Amino acid sequence: MSSLTTQLLALSAHPDAVIEDALALLREQLRGDCAVIALATHGQWTTVSCSGATKLLPEELLSETLDQRQVMANAHWLAAPLGRDAQAMEILAVRTPQQDRDLFTSTASVVADVFHIFQRREHFQRRIRRLEAILEIAGQWNQNMRMDSLLTQMAETSTRLMACDRASIFLWDKRNKTLVGRPALGIEGGELRIPDDEGIVGQVVQTGELRRLDAHENRNEINRDVDAQTGYQTNTLLCCPLRGKRGALFGAFEMINKHNGNFTAEDEAALIELSQHAAIALENTQEHEQLLTARQRIADEAAQSVQLIGQCDSIGRVRDTVRRIADKDIAVLILGENHTCKKVLTQSIHFLSQLHIHPFFSFNYSAITDNLLESELFGHEKGAFTDARDTRIGKFELADGGTLFLDEIGDMSLGGQAKMLRVLEEKVVVRVGGSLPIPTDARVIAATNQNLAQLVQRGQFREDLYFRLNVVTLELPPLRDRGDDILTLAEHFLRQFCLQARRKLPTFTAAAKKRLLTHAWPGNVREIRNLMERLAYLTEGDQLDAADLAFVPSPTSAEWTVFDTRLPLTDATRQFQVEYIKRQLKRTRGNVTDAAELLGVHRSNLYRKMRQLGMNPDEVERE
Repeated sequence: MSSLTTQLLALSAHPDAVIEDALALLREQLRGDCAVIALATHGQWTTVSCSGATKLLPEELLSETLDQRQVMANAHWLAAPLGRDAQAMEILAVRTPQQDRDLFTSTASVVADVFHIFQRREHFQRRIRRLEAILEIAGQWNQNMRMDSLLTQMAETSTRLMACDRASIFLWDKRNKTLVGRPALGIEGGELRIPDDEGIVGQVVQTGELRRLDAHENRNEINRDVDAQTGYQTNTLLCCPLRGKRGALFGAFEMINKHNGNFTAEDEAALIELSQHAAIALENTQEHEQLLTARQRIADEAAQSVQLIGQCDSIGRVRDTVRRIADKDIAVLILGENHTCKKVLTQSIHFLSQLHIHPFFSFNYSAITDNLLESELFGHEKGAFTDARDTRIGKFELADGGTLFLDEIGDMSLGGQAKMLRVLEEKVVVRVGGSLPIPTDARVIAATNQNLAQLVQRGQFREDLYFRLNVVTLELPPLRDRGDDILTLAEHFLRQFCLQARRKLPTFTAAAKKRLLTHAWPGNVREIRNLMERLAYLTEGDQLDAADLAFVPSPTSAEWTVFDTRLPLTDATRQFQVEYIKRQLKRTRGNVTDAAELLGVHRSNLYRKMRQLGMNPDEVERE
């Protein structure tokens, strides 16, 4: 049992396949041919995850297990509740001839732990994505003061956030007892008028309560006259009331047809928050200040999650520079290895500036192909190319008035660099397939883990763009060079994850602190964050010792360099010295003076040592 427990808990570091792998191990332990997690939704059982041969679910046994909230069995199956409260609807079941209840109970407990770790992580990530999207949407809505285009914009952005087909905003004409819905696709003029007491929307404005209709429910409540007018079939629906600043109900916000199944409780919470912003935006210009207040609150929430943590000298210098340049309209280039928190630094600049209530967008060049680059950054018109079914607004337009973070700028093609330079110089974009210049006043902050000066020398990066981006340079040091900041970050992330895991915050022993400080941290801040997450969920006790620090091997880390153990000591020493000098030069991006300082020798002595080791200083500098 201890071996299986260790394996299952170790899987929580790999969320993509954690549940499937856990079920496979469970099935193997019990010598079963099928292990499954089933979910009860309105009396119907569906498979959430399965390992092995899939057959009909033992629905009677599953229902009995759900009612009794304890391990149950029949001739072929063992079943146990996964949930930790009476509202949880997940059941774990294994089809096995080995009816060992004790083994199944203890094993199911481990699977439940892994399952809930995975669920919490997914919930947290979805919440962050929703918060960022709502901040973006609030920024867009505030810039649009024309009612018709504002309603259309609200519908388009909300459907993307909620992952559904359509959205409409219904305004209540109480005098005429009519609900006016816009945009209404398929209706001439884009406006739909219905009696204020018909259908789900009518119920919402009459009662002031949110309504949700799932696919399996009685759909007689749906106003089929509307479907007939629009030529569109409504299957699932979520509708929320719109209230003004004094609480007066003046309309409803409706979402139709969730892409993957039914709308969820998370969707309800998101729509309520969206409706609050929509209600503010839809009121007249005298209520503009309330929208700014709402956006400020969301900006403050987001700002709290992007703190630049650390007190080492290099981080202190970066923080001081950020304070001086935050409100200056100058170009900033951020340098640093992967996962040194370049995006966090950019967000810090954004939230410290006067732009903090305006949108923040990021774009990663390494994550997109050249043929999609223009469409993503500059937008495209409907019909501009084969898949351009609708007009798309680019990142430069969306970030107008705010900040646009361009990550991995060194990966941009020369053609893309020329177009980028033109936009930065002229402050206008032209959508793909369009001809109208669109002004953009987005502040651009670029970042890279590459040496742009060397790329310029090789002809791989435009010199004029390099100088256009490189007015102020901020360099983030790798985590291994930040001294006691390693412990500060470790305690910060451990505190966060212990709160999520609802456990007491453990302390590090002296040996654990020493191990943290001597580790090379090839994965930088992301690596220490992931390690603290594992420790919070997978360890017990009030103290963490060095043995608890299970570092993930990195093939690029100095700790994992493989030396030939058959070499004589002198040859092995020479090999180590060559490798060590190369690594220091890599850390200083080829700067021999800085590398000599790190090595504690004079620059001329370093050159002499390199020649003694058979290293060509000129070739090493070029590398």
